Amino acid sequence: MSKAIYIASSEPNSGKSVITLGLMNILVGKIKNIAYFKPVVNDRAEVSKDIHIETILNQFDLKINYTDTFAFTYDELLQHRSEGNNSFIIDSIIAKFKKLEESHDFVVVEGTGFKGDGASFEFDYNIDIAKNLGIPLILITKGDNNTPEEIGNSILSTYQVLQDKEVQVVAMVANKINPLIVDELKQILDNRLPKEVLSAVIPFNKDLGNPTMKEIVQAVQGKLLFGQHLLSNQVDHFIVGAMQLRNCLTRLKENTLVITPGDRADIIVAMLQANLSKNYPKVAGMILSGGLEPEEPIIKLVEGLETVIPIIQVESGTFATVNTVGAVQSRIYAGNKPKVELAISTFEKHIDSEAIIDRIVTSRPEGITPRMFQYQLVKRAKLHKKHIVLPEGNDDRILIAASKLVKQEVVDLTILGKKEEIAAALLRLDITLDLDHVKIIDPVESLHYDDYVTTLYELRKTKNVNMQMAKDLMTDGAYFGTMMVFKGDADGMVSGANHTTQHTIRPALQFVKTKPGVSTVSSIFFMCLPDRVTVFGDCAVNPNPTSEQLADIAILSAESSIMFGIEPKIAMLSYSSGTSGQGEDVEKVRRATEIIRETRPDLNVEGPIQYDAAVDPVVGKQKMPDSLVAGQASVLIFPDLNTGNNTYKAVQRETGALAIGPMLQGLRKPVNDLSRGCTVDDIFNTVVITAIQAQQ
Repeated sequence: MSKAIYIASSEPNSGKSVITLGLMNILVGKIKNIAYFKPVVNDRAEVSKDIHIETILNQFDLKINYTDTFAFTYDELLQHRSEGNNSFIIDSIIAKFKKLEESHDFVVVEGTGFKGDGASFEFDYNIDIAKNLGIPLILITKGDNNTPEEIGNSILSTYQVLQDKEVQVVAMVANKINPLIVDELKQILDNRLPKEVLSAVIPFNKDLGNPTMKEIVQAVQGKLLFGQHLLSNQVDHFIVGAMQLRNCLTRLKENTLVITPGDRADIIVAMLQANLSKNYPKVAGMILSGGLEPEEPIIKLVEGLETVIPIIQVESGTFATVNTVGAVQSRIYAGNKPKVELAISTFEKHIDSEAIIDRIVTSRPEGITPRMFQYQLVKRAKLHKKHIVLPEGNDDRILIAASKLVKQEVVDLTILGKKEEIAAALLRLDITLDLDHVKIIDPVESLHYDDYVTTLYELRKTKNVNMQMAKDLMTDGAYFGTMMVFKGDADGMVSGANHTTQHTIRPALQFVKTKPGVSTVSSIFFMCLPDRVTVFGDCAVNPNPTSEQLADIAILSAESSIMFGIEPKIAMLSYSSGTSGQGEDVEKVRRATEIIRETRPDLNVEGPIQYDAAVDPVVGKQKMPDSLVAGQASVLIFPDLNTGNNTYKAVQRETGALAIGPMLQGLRKPVNDLSRGCTVDDIFNTVVITAIQAQQ
């Protein structure tokens, strides 16, 4: 069951407030503890509060702090984007959303309102946010003056974009549609959209679409002279009162706003009288342009009337004022109860409430985005803080990563190295380490050194290791750090920033050993592609595994993927798919697949299968139409180290994917290797996954 829904529009002024209010009204009657979240707002609270947020909080009496309901203002968003901080933006939005999700039963998320960089940017950003939050989407589009076929084709094209980006869609809503084409458009959408996607068509309603005098006052930044109590008057038309009076009167329609120079006393008096007359339509209000106020006798006359429509005085000229008024878009705000109630009733009239709730409840978005994956990793690591040892204290990257880890309270750390050298490096790098959560140890000066030497000697004396050799080995950071893990003085180790993989894992293989029932230590990378996270194995340890070893690697990789929240669909990769190919290498993969099916029938596995058939739904359907894995593999097992190592690096470099790992699997206690070309973020992420391994 989804615990949230994302409401977005494909273009400006689509009227998504109607959907938000209507949906909230249903949900508050079914769910006890509900929250509202809007990732981006116009201004900080000290400037002005977002009217959408105020309306929702007020209407449904939500007990949420205003600052918890959004993540950024538009200006902050654009600033971070210009600085290339897109990851920070998404991470911050995820964190804010998760805070609400964890303390509430359901969260309604309303997307951005098309300000910033324009429609294309906003639409893509809303899709990106919804996907990273891992929640289904309701999309609203508007009809303008297009034909039913044109509107339908546009909606279907938008739906296809969402499908291509793997965003789960609950409903597609066409809003502000010409009432004459509503039925025809509804038929088109019902016939062409998948049955699991609810379609709805809402006709244009001038009572919702047209602004009030309050909104006009704000837009023209005018001075209200009269009519404070009638600012809720709706404006359906506007005219310029610069003509002769008789011509002005003939142009009046219901709810007309009259814009006239402030010295036109004849127009002012006539419009006030017309509003009271049974022979003329209601006048919504007047704007007096040019910075001119009526003369004193006219003011006195108006003050003596019992009913006075809103009269606004502006400094701008008539032409500029008309342009401003023409651009005003109506917005639903908390003080306009009739419009709020109309929005809710419109939703109830044109959208099947039970059907949309059913689709929300039963939706289960598949996959996990890289940003959500990383957020969840850090969160899990923090739940039960572990102690990780980093043997390479002489590397600047290690110290910078350590500072980040401790500041975010992810783990406790021990860093190995000479204290004076590390202190000098910290001073040079201008970073600090909280020594309550970080220990700096020089192995040869450690109180544990002699005990570790003796333990190593006892464990390896049958392998021709004498006491002097044990002493020499224990001065090595990898051996000392691994012994800390073996003895329980640390929960895990991460090394390899300036050492080979073999240097890092040799001590672990010698005395930490493998888990019961595991004969092959292997590795995986979490490949954080732009729209999903997949598992690659083995890309770091076994040069040419046998069929039995491949099967072990695949099973361990599947278990690791489950541990980290990724549903395993295993692809045993080869240069042919299914039964089409022959040869020793293909047979090795085929045999490994059979072993997996025999020993772990609960796992979905396909092999041999080519990479494109494993990950591309179209190719997978063509080559292996009956496969449960083809086209949607999440765990990819390579036939040898040469293929795996080169493939992960090619994917990483060519797609910009983040490769987290390698994570070693099969050991009794977690020891993980770093690439010598690793970044600070690589170190940070590897420590996080090591801590999670230690929690199991």
